Amino acid sequence: MTLEKANRIKIAVIGAGAIGSLVAGYLKLKEDGVSLIGHLSSIEDVKKKGLTIVGARGSFNIKIDVFEKLKQTPDLVILAVKTQDIEEALENNLNFLKDTCILTVQNGIQAENIVSKYIAKENIISSIVMFGSTYLEPARIVHNFEGEWIVDNGAYSGSKCRDKVRRHLSKIFPIIVSNDIRGMKYLKIFVNANNCIPAILGLSMQEAFSDLAISRISIAIWREGLDIIKKSGINLVSLPNFPLERLTGLLALLAAQAAEKFRAIMINLSEKPLYGSILQSIKRNRSSEIDYINGEFVNLAEENNLKAPLNKKLVEMVHSVEKSNKFFSKEELIAQTKKFVN
Repeated sequence: MTLEKANRIKIAVIGAGAIGSLVAGYLKLKEDGVSLIGHLSSIEDVKKKGLTIVGARGSFNIKIDVFEKLKQTPDLVILAVKTQDIEEALENNLNFLKDTCILTVQNGIQAENIVSKYIAKENIISSIVMFGSTYLEPARIVHNFEGEWIVDNGAYSGSKCRDKVRRHLSKIFPIIVSNDIRGMKYLKIFVNANNCIPAILGLSMQEAFSDLAISRISIAIWREGLDIIKKSGINLVSLPNFPLERLTGLLALLAAQAAEKFRAIMINLSEKPLYGSILQSIKRNRSSEIDYINGEFVNLAEENNLKAPLNKKLVEMVHSVEKSNKFFSKEELIAQTKKFVN
């Protein structure tokens, strides 16, 4: 065995945000040969003092190898950057990605399409994370709540990548294998679609959705989204802990009743403040994934000669916050969305 093979990195997690850091840290607790790849601003403190994870499993400080770019080809790459950052991450590391398995974890449905421009489809496996984490500051992550890791059955990638992914991931989270991950990903858009509201307000999920009027906007987001999904001929598939019936059941209620139930769910998601992926990006002065979540409803509507006025307005408001660094008040949000909310 050559020295390079003996020292070869088993797993590289590209993306040192909330999910990437959490996954890299937990994997490092279970096995050697794990590295975390991220921007210098994200990894400098990790290099100096280790990665601290607090929350659902206690408190840990983990020493882990961190780099700005890959230096060799890993056995498995977990691509944990936001969808809008995929191309940059791939271009920065492409020399070491051609002959390895790549697992995508992004919200929305576009990640695999973007990755396949650079990487052979048989080397790509799609997945969905159902656990939650928050990036507090460089080198410090909160694991807010547990959940499964849903992995595509690997029909295109074959057994090599499929078995490798399941073997490593099952050490840190329960794995569910999906035969229809596309339908699950579309339903996950609904799970994430309300992340835009804390991002617009600059509040935690619990603070934002404790207000019934704000929760009522969330129900309207779902109602508009579900109408577009149905008219576009897309079949949604239940997620663990978020069955399709939860969505359709809530939307079958009167708006006030649905908002009350939604409020109760959201304020009890986590004991610690939960900010959502969109607001976390904004707090780090990064562009958010809003175009791949609520923006997906808008795109579907345009493709099928439909309308998505509420989601379009919310996408515009998130982009306004990104550009101005100024959050809206609850009163402003309610006023700007009032005509779209029943």
